[in-house]
Amino acid sequence: MLRKSIKALLAAVCVLGSLSMAGCAGERADGGKTVVELVHYKPEAVNYFQEVEAKFNDTHQDIQLKISSPNDAMTVLKTRFIRDDNPDIIGIGGDINYSNFIDAEMLMDISDFDGLSDIKENYLTIDENLKFVPTEGVYGVPYMANAAGILYNRDMFEEHNWQIPKTWDELIALCEDIQAEGILPFYMGYKDTWTCLSPWNSAASSLAGATVCKEVNKGNTTFAKEYDVLAEQMRTLLSYGPKDFVAYSYNDACTAFARGESAMYMIGSYAVPQIKSVNPDINIDSFVYPASNVPEENILTSGVDLQFCVMKDCPNKEAAYEVMRFLLEDENVQAYMDDQNAVPCKKGSFTLASMLDGMKEYIDAGNVTDYQDHFYPTEMAVDALIQTYLLEGDTDKFLQGFDKSWIRYNRDLIEKVRKYEAEHGNKEG
Repeated sequence: MLRKSIKALLAAVCVLGSLSMAGCAGERADGGKTVVELVHYKPEAVNYFQEVEAKFNDTHQDIQLKISSPNDAMTVLKTRFIRDDNPDIIGIGGDINYSNFIDAEMLMDISDFDGLSDIKENYLTIDENLKFVPTEGVYGVPYMANAAGILYNRDMFEEHNWQIPKTWDELIALCEDIQAEGILPFYMGYKDTWTCLSPWNSAASSLAGATVCKEVNKGNTTFAKEYDVLAEQMRTLLSYGPKDFVAYSYNDACTAFARGESAMYMIGSYAVPQIKSVNPDINIDSFVYPASNVPEENILTSGVDLQFCVMKDCPNKEAAYEVMRFLLEDENVQAYMDDQNAVPCKKGSFTLASMLDGMKEYIDAGNVTDYQDHFYPTEMAVDALIQTYLLEGDTDKFLQGFDKSWIRYNRDLIEKVRKYEAEHGNKEG
């Protein structure tokens, strides 16, 4: 598993460092300035980061900011970790990689960073929940989130006087009404297995809860118990999509929705730029996936899409903090939102993209929870498991297989969690 490999690599790095030179812990300077290097995993935001880098360097006399935007940032970062060539700050998502880096003790505890007081509590909680076991400290500054639910063609809805559903039964009734008009309710790009996770995550937020993976690791429940309704919903929705739901890719689905070939599309806000590249004039809005028949139980899926973490061996913590303060300035936050249709993790009055209008109530109230797949190990290939299930249709087989696969790919973690529970009881540290 990645945590083991990272720890092994770190151990090897320490040995190499002791045999050769003393690593990169000394202060780096360029023309007398302290250099702060930031490597992030959002190449689609390269223009934004180029502008931020220029603005920062124009306004700071003692610090030079260098930002890298590699196409395969996680591979680049892990290679650099092996070589003991860590950047000062990394920009990553709130996902399994973040969990692994904390577990491997690679990140600095930034509890003393003054900018944390400006971050919305719900996104700090999402980050906290990503820790494998309770660990003292704060290791990331949530910067931007995204939102996943159901995109819809606003003009089509207005033309047919379709109402936004607030419950699961209302969603199914809406799909029936749309079909009765000879229109496809949903387009699905399930040929690309990762797209199966979008509706899965959106439904799981309301049906399974944010801590279900942790509770399974503790031995308090099983996925067969927690995911049964979720799995059945995924099968039900197939009736309202194309007949061959695995014939079309993500790009195919975006194109079809852009051309008005379906009324809705179960995908995150991140798909809007792709859709608008086909039809710039499409009028898109969104709503929260109504998985529950109790409206108050429905929660928006919104995880930390980008956060900044300081590497533990960063030699210039205060300079790194100054960079993060600059990134958190309202002007820069809004600029990123405008560029990427993102949701801010910072408190304040910001202008959301119009396609998030239907989710604004949930965003403003903090009624959000993380993507379930942020807890899934990559090796488990849950997206492929879901696609296979949708093709075969055997719910019991799928759920039992999910539990078996979870144990297989999380065996070491489960042992670690249960050891912690035995030593500390059921208290969160």
